[in-house]
Amino acid sequence: MSSVAVVAHSGKSLDGGLPELREALARNGVTDPLWCEVTKSRQAPKQLRSVLKQGADLIFVWGGDGMVQRSVDVVAGSDATMAIVPAGTANLFASNLGIPKKIDDAVKVGLRGERRKLDVGRMNGERFAVMAGVGFDALVIRDATTHMKHVLGRSAYVWAAAKNLRTKPFEAEIEVDGKEWYEGQASLVLFGNVGEAFAGVKAFDNASPDDGLLEIGVGSADGIVQWGRTLARSALSSATKSPFVHVTKGRSVEVKLNRKVLYELDGGDREKKKTFRVDVQPGAVTVCVPAGKA
Repeated sequence: MSSVAVVAHSGKSLDGGLPELREALARNGVTDPLWCEVTKSRQAPKQLRSVLKQGADLIFVWGGDGMVQRSVDVVAGSDATMAIVPAGTANLFASNLGIPKKIDDAVKVGLRGERRKLDVGRMNGERFAVMAGVGFDALVIRDATTHMKHVLGRSAYVWAAAKNLRTKPFEAEIEVDGKEWYEGQASLVLFGNVGEAFAGVKAFDNASPDDGLLEIGVGSADGIVQWGRTLARSALSSATKSPFVHVTKGRSVEVKLNRKVLYELDGGDREKKKTFRVDVQPGAVTVCVPAGKA
């Protein structure tokens, strides 16, 4: 049997919590896994490196997209496989892969599901599994605080988006695979490994996490009216049909802005920057998915 480890964000909850996870693993023959708990996702890399050093080759990650991002950043390139127990708010990585939001079902996927090699993105040297963005979406992530998510759940993102609709755009120069692709006003630059954002909104059509490419999008909406039209288009059909949305695919991206702007990785905000280097690492991490999802 695989050497199994659990790295869990103790502040995240699902069903009966971590005691139920222990019971579910025991019912499936895993009675003594390596067990690590953290109170912040940024503490996870140290624990992940520790369980890898101890020989873990199947790692259950308990938490949301921020916990998944920290885990992918360490596990990518190793021989270990990740199994996700989606205990966060949005759980975009898990939902895009069809991983169930029930402890017992997620454990069965981890132990008996199919193993799929997936791409990861890398932005300024740090890996991400779902999406990374500059500008508007990073402001939304920043303002959808832990407290707001506890109070409002996913609606915290809607509230934070409404708060930032008047944010002024910036000037951007973007090269994709060494060729100039976009130059002009932007309020959002988004990089996707999967297609679906929160609340079922499709950020990118026909996205695949194992095609060796990143989805790349620029939003140029300015003000409430233009953003309203763009978001309505996203909800009703496809964001790509909006005149304020520009999309392409690529393997490497260089972004230069006229001022420092906040950015985010998989729902975790980072410091403001003016330049960004983004690329894809094909098949860099193995993840357990439900049978038939591969």
